[in-house]
Amino acid sequence: MTRSFSPRSEQRLAGVHPDLMRVARRALELSPVDFAVIEGLRTTKRQAQLLKAGASKTMRSRHLTGHAIDVAPIIAGQVRWDWPPFHQIAAAMKQAAADLGVPIEWGGDWRTFKDGPHFQLPWKDYP
Repeated sequence: MTRSFSPRSEQRLAGVHPDLMRVARRALELSPVDFAVIEGLRTTKRQAQLLKAGASKTMRSRHLTGHAIDVAPIIAGQVRWDWPPFHQIAAAMKQAAADLGVPIEWGGDWRTFKDGPHFQLPWKDYP
C-alpha cells in the first residue's frame, strides 16, 4: 500500500517548489515512518514571528521562497518530536532526492542549530 499525504499536508505544500514536492512525496513512499508536512511556504510576517521566538535564526529562510519544508513524524497517530524518527525520514528524503536527481539539504546535518524537521533545496542549485 502506497502512502499519500493528508489534505492538510498537501495544502501546506502549496507554493513549494515542484522538485521539493516530488522528493517529499517519494520519501513518504520510502519512509518506514509516516510523516506530515507541517510548514512549507512562509510569509515574512510568519518568519519574523519564528525568529523572535527563537525557532529560526534568519530572515533569509528558504521557506520564504518555497524552497523548504518542515515535516513531523506521525507514530501511532501522534506527532513526535524526538530525534530517532527524524533520522529515518531524513534517510528516506535523501534516497528519494537521489532517485529523482534533486539535491537537498537536511537541517539535521547542520553543524549548529540542528533542525530535524527541515529540508531545503540548496542555494547553489536553486538560487
